[in-house]
Amino acid sequence: MNEKPPNSASRFLNKDTEKPTLPDKVELRRRFRRAMEKRAGSMRQRIGSISRKSLKGFFRRNLFVLFTVASVALGVILGFALRPHNLSMREIKYFSFPGELLMRMLKMLVLPLIVSSLVTGISSLDRRASGKMGVRAVVYYMVTTLIAVFIGIVIVMIIRPGKGSRDSPAVKTGNIEAIQATDAFLDLIRQQLKYYILPSAIITLEETVPVSGSSAGVNALGLVVFSMCFGLVIGNMKEQGHALKEFFDCLNEAIMRLVAVIIWYAPVGIMFLIAGKIVEMKDLAEVGGQLGMYTVSVIVGLLIHGLFVLPLLYFLVTRRNPYSFIGGLLQALITALGTSSSSATLPITFRCLEENNNVDKRVTRFVLPVGATINMDGTALYEAVAAIFIAQVNDMELNFGQILTISITATAASIGAAGIPQAGLVTMVIVLTSVGLPTEDITLIIAVDWFLDRLRTTTNVLGDSLGAGIVEYLSREELQNQDADLRNSVIEENEKPYQLICQDNDTLNHLNNETTM
Repeated sequence: MNEKPPNSASRFLNKDTEKPTLPDKVELRRRFRRAMEKRAGSMRQRIGSISRKSLKGFFRRNLFVLFTVASVALGVILGFALRPHNLSMREIKYFSFPGELLMRMLKMLVLPLIVSSLVTGISSLDRRASGKMGVRAVVYYMVTTLIAVFIGIVIVMIIRPGKGSRDSPAVKTGNIEAIQATDAFLDLIRQQLKYYILPSAIITLEETVPVSGSSAGVNALGLVVFSMCFGLVIGNMKEQGHALKEFFDCLNEAIMRLVAVIIWYAPVGIMFLIAGKIVEMKDLAEVGGQLGMYTVSVIVGLLIHGLFVLPLLYFLVTRRNPYSFIGGLLQALITALGTSSSSATLPITFRCLEENNNVDKRVTRFVLPVGATINMDGTALYEAVAAIFIAQVNDMELNFGQILTISITATAASIGAAGIPQAGLVTMVIVLTSVGLPTEDITLIIAVDWFLDRLRTTTNVLGDSLGAGIVEYLSREELQNQDADLRNSVIEENEKPYQLICQDNDTLNHLNNETTM
C-alpha cells in the first residue's frame, strides 16, 4: 500500500499541456534586438527632453557658482601671468583695490548682521528650546575642535616637516619677556565682557600700537554675548517686546537684501584678491624649499577633517548625505577661499543654508553667528601643526605634557581668534608661550600663511554650516512643538467670537485710559 505510483516524480509533466520548447537562436537574436531598440528609444527620449529651456534653467540657478569658480581660476592665471613683470607695492595695491572693496562691503554688514540675526533667532525661540540648542551647538564646537587639534598633532608627528629645515640654530637677540599662559587665558575671558561693544563704529583714527596678542576690529565675542542676552530678554517680554523684535526682523531682512546685491560683485573681488596675493608672493622656489612639507602637513590635516571627519559626523547624526549638503554650500566655501574671513563670508553662508539647504532660519540665526566667532576648527588644527613645526625646527623634543598643553591652548586660542584674515598668527603667540617656544619664530611661517589662511577659513565655514544642519536635526522636536503652539494660538485667536474680541479690546482700552490718568 505504501508503494508509489509509477512516474510519480513527473506527474506534473503528464498533463495534456505540452512541454514548452526553448526558443531557437533566431528568436533570441530578435528579442535581444528588440530590447536594445527599446532601450535606445528611451535614451533618445531622455536626451530629447533636455531642451534649451532646461539648460538655461540650470545655468540660471547655478550662475553665481559658475561665476565664482571661474573667478578663482582666472585669479590664479592672472596672478601668475603678472608675476614676471615685478610690480611695485603701490601697483600691487592698486591692482588689488577691487578685492579690497569686496572685503570692505562684506565687513560693513558683519556687525549689524551678527546683532540682528542673534537677537531675532533667540527671541523667536522659547527659553527651553534656545537652551537646548545652545548646549548642542557648544558641544559640537568643542568636539570638532578637539578632533581637529588631534588630527593636526598626528599629521605633524608623522610627517615631521620641521626636521632638517634649518641648517644653523636661530640667532636670539635681546631679552623678550615671556608671556604667561594664565594672562592669555584671562584676556580671552576679558574679550567676552568688554564694557564697550562698538569700538570700530566710534573710533575712526587708526593707530599702530605694539601690543602682543591684540587685534583691531569688531569685538565679536562681546557682540555675541550681548546679543544673546538681549534676545533672551526680548523673548521674555512677550507682547511688550514684539515691536523691538519686529525691528530686528526688518533689519535682518534689509541686510540680507543688501547681501543679494553685493553677492554679484563677489566673483570680481575674489579674482583680484587671489591674483593680488599671488603677485605679492616672494620667491616661490624659496618658499617651497623651506616650508613645502609644513604646507603639505596643514593641507592634509584640513582635507581629512573637512572632507572625511565632519561629513562622517553629519552622517552619523542625521543619516543624510553630507556631500549633497556641502554642494549647497559651494558659494560660501568659494567666498571663504577668496576672502579668508569667516565673518565676511557670514552673509553668504546665511543665504546658502536657508535657500539651498532649507535650514530653519531660527537655527541659522542662532548657530551661525556664534560659530563664526568661536568655532575655528581649521585655525585650531593649523596652530597645533605650526607650534610643533617650530619646535621641530629648533630641535626641541616635546613630551606628552607639552603636547597636551598645545592641544588645550590651541583649542582655547581658536575660540578667541577673531574671524578676520590671518587672526591665527595673533593667537599663535598664546600657543607658543604655553610651552616655552620662541615667539619670534612665527616669522618662519608668514610666507605661506596667506594661502593656508584661506584653506583653514574654508574649513571653519564648512564646520559652522554642518553644525547648523546637525543642530537643526537634533532640535527638530522643539521646533515642531513651537510651530504647533504657534498654529494653535493663531487658531484660537481666529475662532474667538467677535463679541469676545470687542470685549477684550474694550477692557484693554479701559486699562490704558486708567493708566494714562
